[in-house]
Amino acid sequence: MAHASKSTKLTMPFVVMLREGAGREASPSVVIVDTPSVKTTKSGGPRGWEAAKRLKGRKRHAAVDTDGLLLGLLVHAADIQDADGLGDLLQRVKPLHNWLRAVFADSIYNRLAALLACLVFGLALIIVRRPVGSTGFVVQPRRWVIERSFGWFGRWRRLSKDYETLPEVSEAMVTLAAIRLMLHRLAHPNRK
Repeated sequence: MAHASKSTKLTMPFVVMLREGAGREASPSVVIVDTPSVKTTKSGGPRGWEAAKRLKGRKRHAAVDTDGLLLGLLVHAADIQDADGLGDLLQRVKPLHNWLRAVFADSIYNRLAALLACLVFGLALIIVRRPVGSTGFVVQPRRWVIERSFGWFGRWRRLSKDYETLPEVSEAMVTLAAIRLMLHRLAHPNRK
């Protein structure tokens, strides 16, 4: 049934320490999800074509809390739709964070597969949409947190592309980047 990945279990103690240090509950009640696509090298392994971004590679399906701390990660071929991968991601996150009640996501998750995944895990799916009539870059409530986390991960050269043959190794690389960021926050609590 439900299982948490090793990478998800590795980040949990750091998430708990940082949340409790900030005076918050150890387990978050809200998770924010998104899926950036990254190119892969010719090292092999599963990869697919994402037509929307015209990219051959993989997707890093991530879940963060409202502070941008990594709660879960799933790497899969880019030809799997975001909404279809949400169930597998929640299967990794929900067992470790029992207090989760809601999932914030962008409009690509407004599909039956994502709704069913949230229903199975007893979560409310909240779709964050762009303001009507907006053009250009607009900061979206709640969603900016996960985009900021992806920006932090982008500082790691190793994550600029997916150089790994196995998706599990790619998950480990992203997890190491997240742990490094969390350790930095623990060592320097007054700096972000």
